[in-house]
Amino acid sequence: MKIEKISVDVFTYPARLSRDTAGHAHPGPEKLVKLAMLRIRDEDGTEGYAFGPQEVIRSHVIESFARKVLIGQNVFDREKIWHDLAHWQRGSAGQLTDRALALIEQALWDLAGRKLGLPVHKLIGGFRDKVPAYGSTMCGDDLRGGLSTPDEYARFAEKLVSRGYKAIKLHTWMPPISFAPDAKMDVKACAAVREAVGPDIALMLDGYHWYSRTDALYIGRELEKLDFAWFEEPMEEESAESYAWLAAQLDIPVLGPESLPGKFLSRASWVKNNVCDILRAGVAGVGGIGACLKVAHLAESFGMNCEVHGNGAANLNVVGAIKNCDWYERGLLHPFLDYEEVPAYLNSLVDPMDSEGFVHLPTRPGLGEDINFAYIEANTVERY
Repeated sequence: MKIEKISVDVFTYPARLSRDTAGHAHPGPEKLVKLAMLRIRDEDGTEGYAFGPQEVIRSHVIESFARKVLIGQNVFDREKIWHDLAHWQRGSAGQLTDRALALIEQALWDLAGRKLGLPVHKLIGGFRDKVPAYGSTMCGDDLRGGLSTPDEYARFAEKLVSRGYKAIKLHTWMPPISFAPDAKMDVKACAAVREAVGPDIALMLDGYHWYSRTDALYIGRELEKLDFAWFEEPMEEESAESYAWLAAQLDIPVLGPESLPGKFLSRASWVKNNVCDILRAGVAGVGGIGACLKVAHLAESFGMNCEVHGNGAANLNVVGAIKNCDWYERGLLHPFLDYEEVPAYLNSLVDPMDSEGFVHLPTRPGLGEDINFAYIEANTVERY
């Protein structure tokens, strides 16, 4: 059961997302965008797949690192392969990123699941078959009728509750919005949403991540009055001391780190030094499913929750295999976009949500994505 081939198909599909100058996603006119599908094939022809930006798994990364490390190795030796790849990172001049490492490892998990006829969360050791989702909004914008005012956040929150969500996380305004950052505007949006949805809906805030300590403390204390469930990324996460200072002064749980590099190692430091109350990890950010599980198990051993960052098949499978996570992050959501619309390269969503607000874990083998291979073949623009 040796790995025989690694390849990438780059294809186009229509999407209505645009990025502002800071990289935040917003609704935009429909246009063709590129996406890459990584394929890892073993000697009997079974393949595993993972989707990601072409820039992350460009040809240099595949040729210089992935093929050198993976070809000829046993398809089930994921931990060995992961460490072999991680060893190459230091000498890669920053070319082999944690996100690339995560995509390669995801494809290995997908291959194993497809080979054995089991979804990944069952391979890991399933804990649940469904999980409550929170609706995670896009960042605030200046689109009339979108997310440009506290009242618009409130109206959108009402729609999310009517759809079935029992929890909502706000991403508020960030540059290049002209008035951002503005701590008082963030609080106004949070207050408007709480008034709109009532006391029984769990609310969270993912704030502007470059606030000062004093602004973060002000927001946190206001969120306590509004009975928010957690406060996420208000400051630069490289300053663990600032987060420890904040967490010590607030009753609302401080959640993190979201984007801090360092895989599970940096998360261990946050736990040891009481930097947060709820740990945070996502598959892409920490270098893979296995690394994300290590963070979750680390948190569990200290009696902490680990809330998994981001949507998608890989994160959903992790959530399905751990106990100490209360929610699945579903989004990003916006009044002008329909999250339920299936992208052209899939036949169905991997994370459909029922009317009670639960996302059911996939039952298909592997990561559970229902891939439209015919569409990808017809719209491939590059292979390597």
